[in-house]
Amino acid sequence: MADIILEMKEITKLYPGVKALDNVNLQVERGEIHALVGENGAGKSTLMNVLSGTIPFGQYTGQIKYNGEECQFNNIHDSEAKGIVIIHQELALIPELTIAENMFLGNERKNGFGKINWDETYHQADTQMQRVGLKEKSTVLIKDIGTGKQQLVEIAKALSKNVKLLILDEPTSSLNEEDSKMLLDMLLDFKKEGLTSIIITHKLNEVAYCADKITILRDGATIETMDNPDHDIDEERIIKGMVGRELTNRFPAREHNVGKEVMFEARNWTVYHPVYTEKCVDHDISFHVNKGEIVGFSGLQGAGRTELAMSLFGKSYGSKITGQEFIGGKEVHLKNEHDAIQHGLAYATEDRKVNGLVLSDSIAWNTTMAKLEKVSNNGIIDVQAENRAAEEFAKAMKTKTPSIQQLVGNLSGGNQQKVLLSKWMFAEPDVLILDEPTRGIDVGAKYEIYCIMNDMVAQGKAVVMISSELPELLGMCDRIYVMNEGEMVGEFTREEATQEKIMSAILSSDKKEAKEA
Repeated sequence: MADIILEMKEITKLYPGVKALDNVNLQVERGEIHALVGENGAGKSTLMNVLSGTIPFGQYTGQIKYNGEECQFNNIHDSEAKGIVIIHQELALIPELTIAENMFLGNERKNGFGKINWDETYHQADTQMQRVGLKEKSTVLIKDIGTGKQQLVEIAKALSKNVKLLILDEPTSSLNEEDSKMLLDMLLDFKKEGLTSIIITHKLNEVAYCADKITILRDGATIETMDNPDHDIDEERIIKGMVGRELTNRFPAREHNVGKEVMFEARNWTVYHPVYTEKCVDHDISFHVNKGEIVGFSGLQGAGRTELAMSLFGKSYGSKITGQEFIGGKEVHLKNEHDAIQHGLAYATEDRKVNGLVLSDSIAWNTTMAKLEKVSNNGIIDVQAENRAAEEFAKAMKTKTPSIQQLVGNLSGGNQQKVLLSKWMFAEPDVLILDEPTRGIDVGAKYEIYCIMNDMVAQGKAVVMISSELPELLGMCDRIYVMNEGEMVGEFTREEATQEKIMSAILSSDKKEAKEA
């Protein structure tokens, strides 16, 4: 007989105008890795927020049984007291505090006088960091380590709370393939120790790799739970359950009509860190993108791709920036983001919630804010014109929302991404830099965003796509540049590019650096 650690029965959660969860049922066995999949807005995160007490008892209907006991969690502390710990997609770390301080924030190690025992704090932090393979000093500030290591800090933090059921919401969305595999292997190791995990992810290859069971949600309802004993489940079956139809081609067809006109070019572009000004982040980078072309940028975490894009976009990152920048064949000197927008250059950030959108404002406001002069008269916003523009883009982007007055923070990740793209499409750029445009969104929404990219280049515009997912770079791009440690180490045409060649370019450059050192 199965040893059930968790059973959620007929969970229903209503928001104004939306039924986020509709009689959802979930059963998890002790010691298994259970994947929760579905399109954006399917209710996955909402269900886990109910389980963790983030959505307290009384704000939903249904029953939670954990270790055979009915539970009513009023907050996250209630669930953590039972050994249920959730790691949200947006990491809850404070950049200016050390790893150890973050790890025990709200769970402090104190002495008999009620004061923090720092020796014990750092000792326990080092112990948990060792468990997750994090080779940093626990005195290092969070802001000084990369996203992959920050994710490990969150897991170490969970372990320090004597976790029995670990919930991970899109844990690899910010990680490259190497770091993602390392994290999944860690979960498999924890499974051998008896830890139960629930993982929410849109990366179906990860589901097949590590999950013992897979529950599919669609439109707030449970579709089915599938066994995956041999870790070789058919991805197409999962997709059909998620979207309600077969998705035979992950990437939309496109005629690759690349023009000869160079739309954007960077020459000998060098960027130093904005704080540690002696550290060179990007060194002597040169690249171009032609009219009607999608150019991809590949590289491992810390390769310098985002820093490059931000520095080109009106020097919004970096110090001691040198080099030349050309738009439409003319050299430009972009002093700030407004300059960049006026010259037809746009940058859709990888972090839509922090730097891309105003979550506390409406879809309408977010859609037009990059170029308000288009909906203004004498400096006064024409609200009707703004609403018309937002309605048009919401319709064109197939944004799921009851109204364009809906707050962006209430939308799913995929629909937030569509609003971010609407914002930059409204600004009418000739060159659009997309930084991780499909991060944390489902296969259906990804396909729609790929279609938008194809429409842009069909209109004669140019797209630069930064992505940590090699399959989408190979599926969408006309050319792919490869970066490593702030330098350009490879360039491949669509016909030449393979995952093996891209990784070989990265590894070869690593060996060269090691030899020179």
